[in-house]
Order: sequence, then C-alpha cells, then structure tokens
Amino acid sequence: MNALAPGGHIDQSAQIVPVRIAVLSVSDTRDEETDTSGHVLAKRITDAGHQLAAKTIVKDDVQQIRGQIRAWIASGDVDVIITTGGTGITGRDVTPEAVEPMFDKKIDGFSVVFHLVSYQSVGLSTLQSRATAGLIGGVFVFCLPGSNGAVKDGWDKVISAQLDSRHGPCNMVELMPRLLEK
Repeated sequence: MNALAPGGHIDQSAQIVPVRIAVLSVSDTRDEETDTSGHVLAKRITDAGHQLAAKTIVKDDVQQIRGQIRAWIASGDVDVIITTGGTGITGRDVTPEAVEPMFDKKIDGFSVVFHLVSYQSVGLSTLQSRATAGLIGGVFVFCLPGSNGAVKDGWDKVISAQLDSRHGPCNMVELMPRLLEK
C-alpha cells in the first residue's frame, strides 16, 4: 500500500510511532453507512498502525467544517486531521475556503505531489481538485477529494509515507514535537 517516492526508504529495524488521526468527511449526501471514502481512509489509517482518534461527517458548510476542526484541535487528542470531500470546483465545494484561512502554515508541496500522483490515475481530471494541506495549531491538516480513488492515492502514495516515523530521509512525525516552537 505504501508507494514510496523516489529516494524514500523505510527503516524496517525501527518501530512505527503511532499517530492520532481524525477523519472528517465533508458531504451533503453521505451518511455513516454511505461514506465509502471515509471508511477507506479509516481502514488504511489503522492498517498502517496509527490510531483513528475520531471520524465524523459534516455538511459542505464552511462553519461546520471549521467548527469540527477547531474542536478536534482544542481537544489535544489529534496529531493529524484528514478531510475527504468538498475540494472540487462546484458551488457546494467549500473545504479549501473553510480550511486554508485557518492555516498557520500552508504545505504547498502537498498539493503539487498529490496532483502528480493523481494525474497518473485520472489524467487531466486532476485539475478539478483543490487538494491542500497545512498546519493549524500544531496539527497537520490534509484535505483530499471525496472519491475513493483520490483517497487511496492521497494516503497510499503521499500521506502515509510522511506519517511513518520510519520513513527517511525525513518525515512529518519527527517534526511534531517542534511544530509550536517560537
């Protein structure tokens, strides 16, 4: 499942450091039963040895998205939040509008790498995604499209390696203790 980028490696002699990850599905039409991309992501998170700290669904609504993210960050119980859905270009797709103004720092490279990976799967249709990532209050936030394929590509080929403490030459887990440094 974990397709490493060129130059990346996993130190098999080391133990993985589990990360607490919350999944936020953004959709006007999905419920817990029909939220397939949220279920795909949750399974991959636990299969990778991480803790699924929380999983919920909110409507395509800026205030609902921001409210849930703020609540999880304030709880201190999550290290990473991954959203699925709402990153497209239709009128109801508002996840980037909700999340990007909250970023303390934007992780520009995530969108670039995600689109490179996505292009290999869906070609120029990747242009319709506004996948984004950043830091909010010392928590990594990744916003993925809501399709199962995009979630698989985003997790399997980008996010999972950076959330694997054994990944070299560097990873985001080793940065977590320093994210709130002044």
